[in-house]
Amino acid sequence: MTKTYDLLTMGRSSIDLYSNDVGSAFVNIKSFAAYVGGSPLNICVGARRLGLKTALLTAVGDDSVGDFVVNFLNTEGVATQYIPRKPGHRTSAVVLGIEPPDKFPVTFYRDNCADVELSIDDVMKSPATDCKVFEFGGANLAKDPCRSATLYAAEAARDAGATVVFDVDFRPSQWHDVRAFGVAVRSALRLVDVVIGTEDEIKATTLTASEQMEETRSETATRIQGDVQVGIERILALGPKLLIEKRGEHGARIHESGKAAVDVPGFPVEVYNILGAGDAFGGGFLYGLVNGWDLYRSVRLGNACGAIVVTRHGCSNFSPTMAEIEQFVVGYGGL
Repeated sequence: MTKTYDLLTMGRSSIDLYSNDVGSAFVNIKSFAAYVGGSPLNICVGARRLGLKTALLTAVGDDSVGDFVVNFLNTEGVATQYIPRKPGHRTSAVVLGIEPPDKFPVTFYRDNCADVELSIDDVMKSPATDCKVFEFGGANLAKDPCRSATLYAAEAARDAGATVVFDVDFRPSQWHDVRAFGVAVRSALRLVDVVIGTEDEIKATTLTASEQMEETRSETATRIQGDVQVGIERILALGPKLLIEKRGEHGARIHESGKAAVDVPGFPVEVYNILGAGDAFGGGFLYGLVNGWDLYRSVRLGNACGAIVVTRHGCSNFSPTMAEIEQFVVGYGGL
């Protein structure tokens, strides 16, 4: 399949402000480092650093923050010509605290957000039909016009022969009701070939009226009741051929319809910052997928990327190159 781009990702982008005072309570933070973020952006940059030809479909405001995001992407070699400016709307921002090993408070600023304004017309100007893999995240489905635009893009990409990958990217604060998240996601799964998500994201995707979510203030600590295996079976029954369950320090698990699950071990490291590790995993996994690697090795590469990023301060800005990965995995017996 001859396509201009190996990977097109679609969805949110932002300036990410990460605490420089690692270990300090959020109220005591004195300064922040400015990076870029947003799950589809992070995946796109991570895959680009490994060698894929990538493009990003997001939107930014007609503001300096938008300039900051686009400048970084241009420096990385990501195709940015499909990123529209949305006058009257702001580029998103995220503020993050870092209190390892298990406290990482995060606040999203997405009111009047530019990337929510992505439209079907924007999709038609993008390479949605000229990519090998099209990837999008769950946050895309929270509001229109981005919701409809994303479904349109997934349909167009799949009709053109692309593999459609969905990263669940569940952010409770972006939804008025967690059950609305599940309804929106399930409506999209008929267009999806591959799903990537954590245990709690899998449960959120298939949450029913009889199940519940424990409400917490932390984006990284939300717990959802239910049986993850039941959730996996429900997702695969809706159309996807493959589900990759991210399991943190335990690596990942491959689920295919009609086959036994396969565990892929991770790479034990000392955690510095977990935020962005899942996106790093996505970039590595998609590199393997595009290059025809078997699933085990592709997931193993994703695990390596995630392990490296959890030892670093930020997300995209610290995504590893293939040379860094090759050096890293030597001590673990390779990929």
